[in-house]
Order: sequence, then structure tokens, then C-alpha cells
Amino acid sequence: MQERIPVASVDVGLDEERYVLDALRSTWVSSTGPYIDRMEHALAERTGAPSVIAVANGTVALHLALLGLGVRAGDEVLVPSLAYVAVANACHYVGAEPVFVDADASTWCLDPALCARAVTPRTRGIIAVHVYGHPADMDALRALADKHGLWIVEDAAEAFGAHYRGRPTGALGDMGTYSFFGNKIVTCGEGGALTLRNPALEAHLRMLRNHGMDPAHRYHFPVTGYNYRITNVACALLCAQLERAEQILAQRRTVFGEYRRRLDGLPGISFQPVAPWAEVAPWMFNIVVDAEAYGRTAAELAACLDADGIETRPLFPPLHREPPFSAQWRARGEALPVAERLGDTGLTLPTFNRLTVDSIQRVADCIAAHRG
Repeated sequence: MQERIPVASVDVGLDEERYVLDALRSTWVSSTGPYIDRMEHALAERTGAPSVIAVANGTVALHLALLGLGVRAGDEVLVPSLAYVAVANACHYVGAEPVFVDADASTWCLDPALCARAVTPRTRGIIAVHVYGHPADMDALRALADKHGLWIVEDAAEAFGAHYRGRPTGALGDMGTYSFFGNKIVTCGEGGALTLRNPALEAHLRMLRNHGMDPAHRYHFPVTGYNYRITNVACALLCAQLERAEQILAQRRTVFGEYRRRLDGLPGISFQPVAPWAEVAPWMFNIVVDAEAYGRTAAELAACLDADGIETRPLFPPLHREPPFSAQWRARGEALPVAERLGDTGLTLPTFNRLTVDSIQRVADCIAAHRG
């Protein structure tokens, strides 16, 4: 029986082991230690961000960003419907209303023209998610934000290594957020980061990250804060991942290329589009299944592949349909057909650094064999 192919798998090597062991032996295993500073400086250098704050995960990075920007109850924030739920949850954490905007079919990211139509007097900002590693059109969104006095939070959780018009993603908005969850391009299991430009705001957010404690007066808490800290051990793992990031990116780009070569031209199967100005981060390889041309729906294909020992995932279900958000969406009466179509017809194939060519061929052969 053939070995099951997972949709994602973590790749750690000898440097990761060495750095983690060093952190353990140093006894700096909690929320202070040299690897935290080292990781923050490494990510700042890579993204061009003036400041980086390491945090427990990507979701709390979004929450801290909204807190730092003063978002509160009654505010509206434009967010993509085709995205992971964290982007909308973070709005609810601060009492704001996520206003869902449809995807641009050519990028799968926020459609700037539809964002312009969604702005109201209560709109405070935009969370621009680089969906599945493809950069959002940041220049168009910035022009809209400047026109209406809005901020932009750049959610680069899925876009480590992506470039927008030659510029690295992650520091193109007023703030940026990263996730280093186990299936991300570089990972420490659970972790995240916040990029920002304002030194005064950085000090405030670092205080919020650490229970609201004044760094100059131990156990004095001038504000209500959160325990959003990351550990030195996690950052040790992440430092090693960042040091070999180019190798990791190259391996994953090879996986993307092999999938495209083997699936190109298969009736009913298409790929995530890439805008001419974008360099996509090779996070997860996605296909779109045209049920009429292929002979099966995406869900039916997923079931067939599962029976063959190949794990897949559907694309993100449109957030506006989810129970915590659907009532507000229905009240607005807005149609989001692109997000709905992609959520219903998209499929994520196994994507990880050490996925072999033989395994990619096996996936492609199974997809071809299951045409209806």
C-alpha cells in the first residue's frame, strides 16, 4: 500500500535542532532570550520594516495592530471574504464590523474597485490579505486609503517571500502581520510577528503584548494588556528557518513548477492566476475544478484523492457565509460571487518542501484518472 501524502509537512534540519538545544541549555525557555531579538532583526532586514515585534501567532498580531490603530466598537474595516477567519475574528475582538469585499478574479485578493464602493463614513481601514501568497494590489489600495484617510494593515501570513512590483511584502502597509504556524513557508509551530514604522507605537504595542506592564516599572500595569508573547525556544527554531529561507523558497517553487507542468492542459483544471507585477510566495498549490469540464466537483475529487491516500483541503470558505458574520452580510445585501465560486470549486494540493517529484506525479496521475 502506498504511503499517504499529507497536505503539509514541517521541514526542520540540524540547525533548527542545534538552535533549539542551545536555547534549552541556556535555560531561556520563556518569553525573554537572545533568539527573540535575533528573529525580530532578521525579519526586519528581510522585509525592510523599521521595527518587528515577535508575538505568539498571526491572529494576535492582527489584534495588536487593530488595538494600536485605535479601532473600536462601531468602526468598519474592509476585509476579504476569501481569507482565513482570523482576519474577521480580529475585527470582532475590538468590537469593529468586518465589511466583506469580493475577490479580484485576477489575483484572488481584495478587489480595489469594490473596496472603493464599500467605503462608508464608518470605515476606518483595510486589511489587505495576500491570499494564498499572491500580493494584493497595494498601490491601488493605498490610493484609496489616502483618498479617504484610511489605514492599511498588510496581512502577509501566507506571503513570506512574495514581492509586489519588486518590493518585498510585509512592510508595505501602515502595519504588517505574519504567521509562522506549522504549515507556513517558515515556521516555529505557533508564532507570529507585527511589522510597523512608528517607534512610539512600537513601545505601546510591546507593552500590550506583555500584560500591559510598564517596561520601566516592573509589575506596574498602566493599561489592560495581553499575554501575546512568544518564547525564546520558538524563536530559536524560527531563526534557523529564516537563515535557510532561500533554500526553502526554492524547494517550494520547484514543487509549484512541477505541479503546473504535470497538470497543465488537463480539461477542467486551472490554477491560481498570477498578476504580471507579482512574485507569488509558494505557500500552497491550488487548483480550481470546473465540474462540467472535469466531470466531478472539487469536493468529489477531494474524496477520490482521499481514497487514494492523498490529503487535500478546500479553499477558504467565504467568510461572509460563516455564522458569526452572515447576518451582517445579509443585511447589507451584497453579492460576492468570486469568493463564493472559488470557495466552492478550489482545492489545495499537498505542498511542502520535501515533496518528491514522484509524489507530485502520483497526485497528478490520480487527478487525471478521476476525470468523470
